Amino acid sequence: MLLFFEILGFLLLILVAAEVFVNALEHLGEKLKISEGVTGSLFAAVGTALPETLVPLLAIFAGTQNTQVNEEIGVGAILGAPLMLSTLSLFLMSLAVLKRRGREGHMNPERSGLKRDLDFFLMAFTLAFIAMFIPHGEGWIRAVIAFVMVMIYFIYVLLTLRASSKLVADGHATEASEPMWLSRLGLPQNMPVILVQLALGLGLLVAGAKGFIHGVEAAAPIIGISALMLSLLIVPIATELPEKVNSILWIRKHKDTLAFGNISGAMVFQGTLLPAIGISLTPWLPVKEVLAGVLVTLVAAFWLRWKLLNGGLRVWHLWVNGALYVTYLAIALA
Repeated sequence: MLLFFEILGFLLLILVAAEVFVNALEHLGEKLKISEGVTGSLFAAVGTALPETLVPLLAIFAGTQNTQVNEEIGVGAILGAPLMLSTLSLFLMSLAVLKRRGREGHMNPERSGLKRDLDFFLMAFTLAFIAMFIPHGEGWIRAVIAFVMVMIYFIYVLLTLRASSKLVADGHATEASEPMWLSRLGLPQNMPVILVQLALGLGLLVAGAKGFIHGVEAAAPIIGISALMLSLLIVPIATELPEKVNSILWIRKHKDTLAFGNISGAMVFQGTLLPAIGISLTPWLPVKEVLAGVLVTLVAAFWLRWKLLNGGLRVWHLWVNGALYVTYLAIALA
């Protein structure tokens, strides 16, 4: 019982740290006069993706001496995060505005930015899917795929930054929704204080993620499920909470571009750099749970992109993403 309270404590630390970090990011975006697309898809997405990013990295590089458990947690967390973002997170976001907008209500994210996010994610995650079927004896092919995926993310960043100035001119500039946390303590709201708060949030995220991963390793045998299933299902639900909470808050304030960008930008980040590490440093095999998760994630992203470009997004469209998550649960737990 003490172990689960410990895990809960580290989870709460992650959530508080993410709030500190994202609050500073909003003010950084406003100070730099960049678009909501850049703030959401790059700054906020990478910031709130840090917990679930650190979990697989720490599992692979700094886990226990049980290599198999470390690899299972790493692979599960790498693939579980995009799965959760593309299905459950979008579904919860639709529920948050169901009462105000109705079932047929429109979602109005900036279209070109969301399309760019989804295009790059689908490109990279399809490569991650293909890499599962490449034998380990063909390691050079895996290395090439991993390199291409890293380059995909850097090209994505360059294109997103290039589009920023036009979006700002069109009225999509970033505006902070609340005062900085450190400013409430009497500190000035300037760039040095913003950077201090960013560093503070990052440090707390690292500490929380490292404690969380060790708790998960210890809890897996107690619960009676594999570390792979735990990291595919439970870890992403927990570590994706910052994205869920922030996107729900933004969508309720009619900041649809920030809400969707926070999720889609995190999908690109976690669908390129982290799978590249998984392909290079883990077995990366098409076992049932992993293969089903990748396919469901690709279908969810394709569905979102298709509806975005064909009549626009409505609230009920995201219910399909929620149904895909339930479908994955049925397959994985069968």
